[in-house]
Amino acid sequence: MAKKTINDFAQMVENGEKIVYLTAYDYLTAKMEEKAGVDMILVGDSLGMVSLGYDTTFPVTMDDMIRHCSAVRRGAPNTFIVGDMPYMSYQISNEQAIANAGRFIKEAGADCIKLEGGGPMIAERIKSIQQAGILVMGHIGLTPQLMGQIGGYRAQGRSSAAAMKIVNEAKAVEAAGAFSILVEGIPTAVGKAITERAGIPILGIGAGSYTHGQLLIYADMVGMYDNFTPKFVKKYANVGEVLVNAFKEYTAEVRQGQFPIDDEHTYKMSDAEVKEFLAALDK
Repeated sequence: MAKKTINDFAQMVENGEKIVYLTAYDYLTAKMEEKAGVDMILVGDSLGMVSLGYDTTFPVTMDDMIRHCSAVRRGAPNTFIVGDMPYMSYQISNEQAIANAGRFIKEAGADCIKLEGGGPMIAERIKSIQQAGILVMGHIGLTPQLMGQIGGYRAQGRSSAAAMKIVNEAKAVEAAGAFSILVEGIPTAVGKAITERAGIPILGIGAGSYTHGQLLIYADMVGMYDNFTPKFVKKYANVGEVLVNAFKEYTAEVRQGQFPIDDEHTYKMSDAEVKEFLAALDK
């Protein structure tokens, strides 16, 4: 499978083909997603909650992101990889933003970076990173790194004024040079309006069916992350239950002496070697 490029994504939009987008944080998950034919993988700062056990994404560092993004690249060498800029890795200055974005490309093999927000400062960051030759994906709507300002992890754009603000942010992010925008946690009507007015691929997570593609957090959609489930998630499996049941069965068999079975699960020696070995022990 050839890795898709921005030209492929633009062609998919033109042809009316939906872009399939999932998160991954490790080698094995990325490997399975590539086998499934996913178009694009996001190594999101959500790894802080899904993989590292934090309550929010705020503690995630650049080193965390580079390590996980590198693992995902090894698992999915032929898939377009987006590296998520963690909190305070781009807010301080254009120079900081370019340097950290460059780490994703140089050290982790990412194809693109993603950052959150749609205000003038973020537009400036997008422009600077893009001018440094790095692809940028914007992220507007429900932006977890701005939880304090948007009132927590809740849907955005539910009034006319709030919806217009997000539409204008989409225009600003596109004008700044983003090649694509992720819109999160907004009403369908707002997602539709942004998509119809955009000249770049619009990807949605909880933004309705009209966007050019869909993203889900993989641990949500396979039923592994059970701390909470957003309204927009559809569960396609209950892998968490499968894993817990397997761990319980293993625990019971070990404690009861049912695993391992020597004839099935262990390595063997010839009878002659066993005899010689036992004789050596007795010397």
